[in-house]
Amino acid sequence: MTADEAKRSVDDLTQQINYHNQRYYQDDDPEISDYDFDQLLAQLIQLEANFPRYRYPDSPTQRVGGTITKAFPTVYHQHPMLSLSNTYSADELLEFDQRVAKALGEAAYDYFCELKFDGVALSLRYEAGLMTLAATRGDGVRGDEITANVKTIRSLPLRISHPDPPASFEVRGEVFMPRTVFDRINEEREAAGEALLANPRNTTSGTLKMQDSAVVAQRSLDCYVYSLATEDVDLASHEEAIHWLEKQGFPVSPTYQKCATIHEVLGYVAEWEEKRRTLPLDTDGVVVKVNSLQQQRVLGNTAKSPRWAIAYKYPAEAARTQLLSVDYQVGRTGAITPVANLKPVLLAGTVVKRASLHNANEMIRLGLHDQDTVLVKKGGEIIPKITGVDERQRVSGAQPIDFPTLCPECQTPLVREEGEAIYFCPNAQGCPPQIKGSIEHFIQRNAMNIDSMGKETVASFYEHGLLGNVADLYTLTYEAIYSLEGFKEVSTNNILSGIEASKQRPFANVLFALGIRYVGRTVAGKLAEYFVAMDRLEQATYQELVEVPEVGDRIARSVVAYFEAPDNQNIVQRLRAAGLQFAHHRTEQANLSSRLNGKSFVISGVFQSYSREDIKAMVGQHGGKVVSAVSGKLDYLLAGDNMGPAKRQKAEKLGVTILSEQEFLTMLA
Repeated sequence: MTADEAKRSVDDLTQQINYHNQRYYQDDDPEISDYDFDQLLAQLIQLEANFPRYRYPDSPTQRVGGTITKAFPTVYHQHPMLSLSNTYSADELLEFDQRVAKALGEAAYDYFCELKFDGVALSLRYEAGLMTLAATRGDGVRGDEITANVKTIRSLPLRISHPDPPASFEVRGEVFMPRTVFDRINEEREAAGEALLANPRNTTSGTLKMQDSAVVAQRSLDCYVYSLATEDVDLASHEEAIHWLEKQGFPVSPTYQKCATIHEVLGYVAEWEEKRRTLPLDTDGVVVKVNSLQQQRVLGNTAKSPRWAIAYKYPAEAARTQLLSVDYQVGRTGAITPVANLKPVLLAGTVVKRASLHNANEMIRLGLHDQDTVLVKKGGEIIPKITGVDERQRVSGAQPIDFPTLCPECQTPLVREEGEAIYFCPNAQGCPPQIKGSIEHFIQRNAMNIDSMGKETVASFYEHGLLGNVADLYTLTYEAIYSLEGFKEVSTNNILSGIEASKQRPFANVLFALGIRYVGRTVAGKLAEYFVAMDRLEQATYQELVEVPEVGDRIARSVVAYFEAPDNQNIVQRLRAAGLQFAHHRTEQANLSSRLNGKSFVISGVFQSYSREDIKAMVGQHGGKVVSAVSGKLDYLLAGDNMGPAKRQKAEKLGVTILSEQEFLTMLA
């Protein structure tokens, strides 16, 4: 393919993908399947990899991420991001209206009401219609630059379609994680033996500051914009600004309303107090703004907040009820989670019977006693949690509730690692919930996908002695299954067929299925891509592991410990013998040139024009190979910004050539 043909193909694919993005995210009326959309995107990604000069800043491929950011630079907002004054009562809203009326004299005015979403404030800067910068609120004057991560939010336009866009404008919005996405992530974390996330807002905040934008893209963040700041668009009211944003393709929540009087505002507040629970994200109040932009300027600002706007906060729902007992659940990884059993109580529209106590430290903080009267709230209005104890209602002589010292299932003494808040049962090979949990994790759809089995089947096979670990799945026989009550010829054959088919699942799925603590789907994929084969991963050192994107100290130590355990070594060996995929098979692509044939590279640091993964792909496309460690046999150390000094010092000592990003690109030119 010539360069001209590539450019035409890139332009055509970009136009198609942008159109289908609009249909899916803005119009909620997709015309093609997710699979067909992914195929279009894959074609564009491949074209841009082969012809990097046609990878534009507003390309749809920016949505999938891949940029690695080690540091988030501080940037200044062109217009300060002020915080809002809060109010919690109708009387205070009436007082706000009186202050507005007094300041505006005899002038007529109206209000614009929007729901206050419980997310993370964001500032977007556009120049000539192109998104050039995204930043967190920070202190209101300056924030962290997170452009690469924000570009993965598919509902935000990377370039507006206006034929004559303003020279410059800023858009303010709230980034959030839909409840369905939050629930999915928590399910995956539970399956991986990781601590559950507390609420969508905190998860959103942490996601926006992740170093790998590809991981951010997988989190499916969304955004609602609510403000436009520019001197290049002639607008008279906030309502007009909102309609302008909608016309340019920005995601605006359709829940807003213009109100002629403060009494209409109170009606809006009352209407949405219950109705807001039907939305796909969390809300905690209503923002009330004077609609006229000229009147906003007349009212002005205090040092911290505007005088023309106020936030009405709905009261957090809480309930009192009685603590009946505490259960201690043993998870797949042996983590012990205390769960409070409560006298049923209505809270935020649902009946709450149980609430998480998180860990032993939280129980100590609360000082729980038998039959205590407790205060229950919904964290992020989703997860019930006990927030306090009414000690005045405590029964005389009530005994404190102490965290157990023995596993409630197998009576093994519990352990707690230094710096950890969670107690664990170390008896992974003999504790029934851990054994069954590990097998349930192994067969799930995102792991080995043995969909002919389920939780009840695993429990039955375990109770009858057919399964003691995941490797036993591959020694099950027709006779052993068929002999059990409830299993007939068809169901028996379905199970065996499902087990046989699982042998074709990719290496990354096998790694995730093993259930190594802290190794979720994303990390398993990174490990498979980096080490390529199981035998290399088994021998990997701590230092090699922390070189992998998204792998830090805790994950590296967990992986090393897993492969050092004799029981795990035996399971891995049996799975290898059963014929599971123990190697990562990359899609073969024709090399673009042989310029780097036989040359080895270590790639370290952050690069200006390409992500680290892009540069690795470029090395391979020109015949070179990427290795993980600096040695005397290494040809080049490709050094980006913020590279650790140890690699550079070692390369200099061994006489290895150190390249800058520009020198590397010159080699390929």
